[in-house]
Formats: sequence, C-alpha cells, structure tokens
Amino acid sequence: MSFLSAFGPGSWPRVLFTLLLALAAACLCQWLNTPIPWMIGPLVVTSMVTMLGARTESWAPLRNAGQWVIGVALGLYFTPEVGALVASLWWAIALGIVWALLLGLGFGACLARWHAGHLTALSPAQLRSTTYFAGAIGGASEMTLIAERQGARTDLVAASHSLRVLLVTLTIPFAMQFWGLSGLDTLPPSIREVQPLGLLGLAALTLTGALLMQRLGRANPWFMGALVVTMGVTLCGFTLSAIPQALSNAAQLVIGVSLGVRFTPAFVHTAPRWLASIVFATVVMMVLCAGFAWVLSALTGLHPATLVLGAAPGGIAEMAITAKVLQLGVPVVTAFQVCRLVAVLILAEPVYRWWDGRQRR
Repeated sequence: MSFLSAFGPGSWPRVLFTLLLALAAACLCQWLNTPIPWMIGPLVVTSMVTMLGARTESWAPLRNAGQWVIGVALGLYFTPEVGALVASLWWAIALGIVWALLLGLGFGACLARWHAGHLTALSPAQLRSTTYFAGAIGGASEMTLIAERQGARTDLVAASHSLRVLLVTLTIPFAMQFWGLSGLDTLPPSIREVQPLGLLGLAALTLTGALLMQRLGRANPWFMGALVVTMGVTLCGFTLSAIPQALSNAAQLVIGVSLGVRFTPAFVHTAPRWLASIVFATVVMMVLCAGFAWVLSALTGLHPATLVLGAAPGGIAEMAITAKVLQLGVPVVTAFQVCRLVAVLILAEPVYRWWDGRQRR
C-alpha cells in the first residue's frame, strides 16, 4: 500500500492543509507567548475553521504517533525517587477518584433535571443514560461507547465531552500563565539529554507496549502503552534518552488538530441549549475541582497548581501536556489523571446501574 493510498479519496490534501494551518497557528502562538502554543494554537485554529465549514481532517496514524511520543515523554519523569513520592500519595489519588465519580454523577443529575422538559424524544431511561455518561469525567470515546450500550444519545454524549475538554484545555493553561505558575519540576537527565541510540531503543520498547495494548483492546493504547513501558524502564533506574523538543512539539500539534476537527458545523447546531448547559456546568466543575485541589494541597503539602491539573476535568493527554510544558509536577499530574481514567472506565457503568436503579424506584 502506498503512502497516499492510506488516505481516502481526496483526504490527503485536507490533512496537509490542516497540518499547515495548525503549524502557522502554533508559530503565531509561540510568537505571542501563549501557554502550550504547540497544542493550543492548532486546537483553536482547527476548531474555528472547521466550525466555519472548512474541510479539515486529522489522520489517525499521526494522532496515534503524537500520543505515543507524549506517553514516552511523560514516563521519563518517573525516576525511582519520584515513583516513591507518587506511591506515598495513593490515598490522595484514591480521594481524587472518588471525587471524580461523585462530581460526574452530580453533573449528570443536573443535566437530567435541566433537560427533562425539552428532550422529550428521549425516554426516561435514555435521558438518564445520556446525561449520566455526558457528565462522567472519563475518556470521550470510551464514555460514548459505554453510553451506546446503555441506549443513550451518543451524539450528545460525545458533544459534551468534546466541549468540556476544549474549555478546560483553553482555560487552565491561560490561568496558570496569568498567575505566573511554572517551573516547579527539577528535570532529571533523562528529560534533558537526547541520546540517539537510547532514543531508538526506547522507541522500539514503547512501540511494542503500544501495539500490545492495542491488541488487548485497552483504552488509549498508544498513550498508555508508551507511558507504562517508559515508566517501567525509568523506575528501574535506566536512562535511555530524552525526547527531542521538536518531536514533542509535533506531537502536541497533531493532538491539538485531532481535538479541533471534532467541532464541525453539525456540532454547532447540535442542541444549542444542551451545549450551553455543558459550558455552564464545565465552568462550575472547574471551580469545584480547583477548590478540591486546594484542600488536597493543604493535606499533602504539594503545590496547588500541580493538584489543580491533577484534579481538572480535562483529558489526560491535554492536562499532562500542560504540566510538562509548564513544569508543574508532571508525575503527580500524570498519576492522578491515569488512575482516574482507569477507575472511571471500570466503575462508571456499575455506578450508572446503581443510580439508574435508584431513579427507577
């Protein structure tokens, strides 16, 4: 199969156009000194032109490669000393999981109350499943798949998660920059020094992990596989290589593009009242999560900025990238976000069945 035949008919010009547009936006944001310019610039410009009707496209292999690179880059922070610190915070991570489940349940209950009067085409059971999984703080694709099994309106669930991640990704980095928060991490040599042979070995090991995760049908296989393998290598005390900055920037760019292309004109016209309620609820969730982070900060002694990112109701890759670029406690943020993702994937459906049973009674 040739390179061009990997695309559908007429797809590769759209992919190229989207990447060039994203690159220009990233360079502009870097010149303007915005936070995480290589992700925010592509995310903003791609979502804007897509909503205006431009035919943008994200190529899945590029998105997977971006997640692979970011997974490796984050795993390099988990030195043995950092691993011991994260392990000692197991109780705080457990509290974060409970908090996320309760917050998602409350978000879903509010959506059900607000929309019971006008989403009349949905049965009571469909309304409950739609609003619950739209509120759950988990991966967008995973929550949408689970919601489909429960008979929910998957377009509303997917729209909720996409919009929430967009708002969190755009809001929190700018808030961190406004308050002058950055540079909390002490970077180990594995983060600073690029070793060509070590980089090739790391790529081979992490590619194997990603493909294994994909074969096993795990969530976010390219991110999680690379992260888990790199964490294992680094926790054992081996320093193979850092990730070149240009490669990290490119990974952020394609992840930003993959988020931005979701916001099609059809998305804008999907239940405007539903989208407005998601915006309002997301703002409230961010405020509540910031308050929860301040409480955890007082209990753990960690910097509030680190725990704000760890507790934020955004996507794992987006929050971890923010922590990496601003150097705000990358291992702690990654541990909080990864553990929450895994726990929500496991527990979201059982919690829904319990809540649905209570509502029926």
